[in-house]
Amino acid sequence: MARKKAFKAESKRLMDLMINSIYTHKEIFMRELISNASDAIDKLYYKSLSEKLEDVDRGTLQIDLTLDKAQRTITIEDNGIGMSKEELEENLGTIAKSGSFDFKSNNETDEDIDIIGQFGVGFYSAFMVADKVEVVSKQYGSEDAYHWMSENSDGYEITKTQKDTSGTIITLYLKENTDDENYDEYLESPTIQRLVKKYSDYIRYPIKMDVEESRKKEDSDEYETVVENKTLNSMVPLWKRNKSDITKEEYDNFYMDKFQDYNPPLEVIHTSVEGTVSYNALLFIPSKAPVNYYSNDYEKGLQLYSSGVFIMDKASELIPEHFRFVRGLVDSQDLSLNISREMLQHDRQLRAIATRIEKKIKSELLKLLRTDREKYEAFWNTFGTQIKYGVYNDFGANKEMLQDLLMFYSSKEDKLVTLDEYVSRMNEDQKEIYFISGDSVEKIDKLPQVELVKEKDLEILYLTDDVDEFALQILNTYKEKTFKNISQGDLDLASDEEKKKVEETAKDNEDLLNALKEALKDEVSDVKISTRLVSHPVVLSAADGMSFEMEKVLAQMPNGNPMGMKATRILEINPNHDLFKALQNVYDKDKDEIADYASILYDQALLMEGFQIEDPISYADKIAKLIVKANA
Repeated sequence: MARKKAFKAESKRLMDLMINSIYTHKEIFMRELISNASDAIDKLYYKSLSEKLEDVDRGTLQIDLTLDKAQRTITIEDNGIGMSKEELEENLGTIAKSGSFDFKSNNETDEDIDIIGQFGVGFYSAFMVADKVEVVSKQYGSEDAYHWMSENSDGYEITKTQKDTSGTIITLYLKENTDDENYDEYLESPTIQRLVKKYSDYIRYPIKMDVEESRKKEDSDEYETVVENKTLNSMVPLWKRNKSDITKEEYDNFYMDKFQDYNPPLEVIHTSVEGTVSYNALLFIPSKAPVNYYSNDYEKGLQLYSSGVFIMDKASELIPEHFRFVRGLVDSQDLSLNISREMLQHDRQLRAIATRIEKKIKSELLKLLRTDREKYEAFWNTFGTQIKYGVYNDFGANKEMLQDLLMFYSSKEDKLVTLDEYVSRMNEDQKEIYFISGDSVEKIDKLPQVELVKEKDLEILYLTDDVDEFALQILNTYKEKTFKNISQGDLDLASDEEKKKVEETAKDNEDLLNALKEALKDEVSDVKISTRLVSHPVVLSAADGMSFEMEKVLAQMPNGNPMGMKATRILEINPNHDLFKALQNVYDKDKDEIADYASILYDQALLMEGFQIEDPISYADKIAKLIVKANA
């Protein structure tokens, strides 16, 4: 007698979640089990072609469904590659996606999360409708077959058994009906036919089932019930059908099934190309980033088919890094069935397909930008950072490909805008695209540097991602317009009269400015009269080169900023502010006291720029000292 084995802890807990939770779509168990059966046949089909197996009749490969109302069972049988005892242990005794339980555990308060749809846990979905599951499987080329059984998901047993041909038979013993669930519906032929049509119509092998039909007897008005073994699916891969004949629901179901996402795609790109290289491609832009998208576990790549035969799951060479979020498949009759991963990067035809796919994705995104702004902005909010990294990566090799897809928040429009839209609104004599960086739009809008530029009726791009400035630095120009950080260098926005007045003020107060500079000689490169301030007393600006935002990004790197690279700091003072008059008075009365004022102003400027001050206690003491003195 076989010894019962316990499921691995995570698998057991996952099944408990499925069994004890109310899921919106329990019916997807059929989708998952048919998909597994199709995958098993795919493997045998490919093996038979690549190894020229003569004992595999590819014309007989199919999936059979059987309903038994008396026993309350559903059977899914395939004549695919089958499983060995070890594979039964590995595939049915544990779960492939170790992140599934963690994802659900971390979101216990969200009852709408469907981990089945999210992770495509396949076989385990059977336990949503069955309290006993039996599997009989024989691997192709093996003499041995094995029987796997689990009842009430309380561990499993594996015993040796008999089976004539390779393949797998899964039998589900349905749960008893409850007040909330009617499991008997899955024993009804029309229900199963509907589910197969809904989720698995594209499966390229026949899905067959005995179906009762009422027919009129010959030469009689009477009817009789006959049983016919019918093929329930069309078997035409979705990507080979005419686009005009495919509904949104079919695209959505195909995507959610094939790529194990519980959200419909944001956009579908369905293309067919004929020429020196011919292929069909069905690509999807997800509406939400996968849970592991920003982790090392995420693998980019498209599924690869040759004349409808599955070759590879993640052909990373087919999709560039900047479009790594795109999921989908490519089917080409021009590719060898025996192509390997090592050969992919050297295959000239594959490189030609990859180049065309890249251009197609870009053109479809630009089309979306023009025709459905709301949907494009939804895409940008999800994957815009990836596009910006694409501009920056490889020293800007892809910047021309991606620059028209970029979006940034506009001070003038109060919304996201493209670089093209910004340039189209520029003043005739404006040579630069103005931008500034910060933690958020709200914080940026309050910065002292913004006030003057807005007062001059000039548009500013607000940059809020760490990568933004690096991307613009790599771009350098857009349509012959250079990018200008309004926190750096001379903005050259003052009139000749204003410049002259500033020069005179600086000359008249040269000793005061030198005293301030001397007090801050270890902190700033210069203290000067500002031309960029309107109502604020002081501001910290950077010289051309490294900006404050770049300095902050480097400091946040895993290894910190080992080179100690910093932006060159300049303290600017507003000559029209009452503070400047106060500084003049202090300097006239007590030159030694100006050092404390310089320190306070510098710390204030640091805080406004989002930096931490070096000695907050000293800063607080100096403020307190000045308050006491002012009220003495």
